[in-house]
Amino acid sequence: MKNIALTLILFLIISLNSIAQVGIGVERPQGAEVLFDGSREMLDEKWTYWDGPRLAAQLPIKWEIVDDPIDPGTAMSSNDPAGAGGKYGAADIVTKKEFEDFRLHVEFLVKEEGGNSGVYLQNRYEIQILDGDYGIHGMAAIINEHLPSQEAYNGTGKWNAYDINFRAARFEGGELTEKARVTIYFNGKKIHEDKEIQQVWGGPNSGIDGGNDGGKGITDRPGGIKLQAEGYHVLYRNIWIQEKELTDKNTDF
Repeated sequence: MKNIALTLILFLIISLNSIAQVGIGVERPQGAEVLFDGSREMLDEKWTYWDGPRLAAQLPIKWEIVDDPIDPGTAMSSNDPAGAGGKYGAADIVTKKEFEDFRLHVEFLVKEEGGNSGVYLQNRYEIQILDGDYGIHGMAAIINEHLPSQEAYNGTGKWNAYDINFRAARFEGGELTEKARVTIYFNGKKIHEDKEIQQVWGGPNSGIDGGNDGGKGITDRPGGIKLQAEGYHVLYRNIWIQEKELTDKNTDF
């Protein structure tokens, strides 16, 4: 009986350790870097405007630090005046540091109906934030390529969380040999499992390589985490990243 009990205990420990730690307020893993903690100081220290062809904003960043509407603390709002009217690429912000493979956690809150923003991996591949749309260009889509497997959005006025495991494209001798791959949890539910990403969408105003061969010309360079300004009050808080080296061609976690 003791051996059976010990076996069960070990099985439970292994099972619990294998469950992905995801969702709103999930604890940051040891060694992960905080990219935004709610403070103006960290926003200015670790982020800048993306210097794309449509940039219309000037430093310092005009994304406002606001009170968290639900919990104690502060957040930042994507409603930059230069991005009014959905002028994407005009006031997007991107981390000063660039990344290859990583685990990323981002929490966001859409304040109004139709609120629009986006999380860009390597300033290339957009994970959409769009209230009221669950299509291929809608909420939680790997934009224009993969629909989420289930709806997990908490709705306007509530916090949501993306947990993302990303493997960058691979190259040999400057030639693309493996495309980028990603697994994503949305509010604790797995919505994309090890999906291959074909290209950058949206043209040169969208991000790195967007204007290269219609977005299909992915180049061998790292990129930052970008957040999109579309003229809406989409709030962000608790953003952290853990750099990895994903040798296996699999991003599931």
